[in-house]
Amino acid sequence: MTGSTTGQSCCVVGAGPAGLMLGFLLARAGVRVTVIEKHGDFLRDFRGDTIHPSTLEVMHELGFLDEFLKLPHQQAVKLHAEINGQQATIADFSRLPTRCKFIAFMPQWDFLSFLADKARAFPNFDLRMGVKVSGLDRSSGRVSGVHIVNASGNPETIAADLVIGADGRNSSVRREAGLEVEDLGASVDVLWMQVSRREDDPAKGMSHGGPNQGLILIDRGEFWQCGYVIRKGGFAETQAAGLPALRTKLAAVAPLPADRFEEIADWSQVHLLNVRMDRLKTWWIPGLLCIGDAAHAMSPVGGVGVNLAIQDAIAAANILAVPLRTGALTDADLHAVQKRRDFPTKATQKVQLMMRSRRKPGDESKSSGPPAFLRAIGHSRLLPHLTGRLIGLGFRPEHIKT
Repeated sequence: MTGSTTGQSCCVVGAGPAGLMLGFLLARAGVRVTVIEKHGDFLRDFRGDTIHPSTLEVMHELGFLDEFLKLPHQQAVKLHAEINGQQATIADFSRLPTRCKFIAFMPQWDFLSFLADKARAFPNFDLRMGVKVSGLDRSSGRVSGVHIVNASGNPETIAADLVIGADGRNSSVRREAGLEVEDLGASVDVLWMQVSRREDDPAKGMSHGGPNQGLILIDRGEFWQCGYVIRKGGFAETQAAGLPALRTKLAAVAPLPADRFEEIADWSQVHLLNVRMDRLKTWWIPGLLCIGDAAHAMSPVGGVGVNLAIQDAIAAANILAVPLRTGALTDADLHAVQKRRDFPTKATQKVQLMMRSRRKPGDESKSSGPPAFLRAIGHSRLLPHLTGRLIGLGFRPEHIKT
């Protein structure tokens, strides 16, 4: 049952994990919510597909867990990497104080579709696909809505008492708002590809770190999703060297037969992830708040970006739902969201920076290898449980209070 919807309204830009979770929770709490998404559907490959134990715990709190786990997914109780030629556990979720002691790997479009279907049950929720933001409405002296180009290609303005930027690391909302970004630097990019998976392939729940360059393998059931680390800005050089050279490098670090990579026959099968690590110094201005990747772009290490985005959404809903519903929203409420989520953001990025290798990708000297922090985890029996907690739950897990 929803409460009164006569209070203030909210427009969420971006129907990713943060945007849809926030839209659902606010609508569930009785707030009038419009979520807009520039794409016409959720069907895009190579997005963050990790559902962490903390998110699964939230699905339990909402009463959705059993239904949610019926969706196709793979479960990883541990994450592994190759260190000095040996398989090592770098994260162990088996001791977490949660109902689900694993990461679920699920295509993000299934997760988003599930949330969208649940949100549509509320009459005060509106999801509009194929809508692009063209600017912010500041006609009242503060942000009071967004200018858009709707799915029909016509200009329109969506009025809202609060605009939420949840539109990812290339956020148009934060750009239009002029929010200052602190760049933490990134030394690598990642190439995402797919190759077929066969029954006699080695069982690997999550990852394999090759001896020369990092290679991530994610078991998708019928295929492997491969993430290959390259030097920052080095994609043009990789392309110039040709696909045969790339296939040779992949075969050298992968625990798969070399001929498997012959399936990569065209550059259209190779997708570049431009890795960035940054965060906003201030997440809000009057009438507007950014969350998720729009507020803090994370490294793909551990897939924690999706987890932090969902935690941001839950914290924002817990803090903003009552002020929005009762028409009492103030700037202090927006500041409270950043204050709540600032520490876990900075702490997580600090750990990611510690885990980053100082060597250059492609350095095949004897000194090359995983960073010391990662080697220490791999050689310890206790540290994988600590990293499992940090990856699986984060520094400040959020719980449903709306």
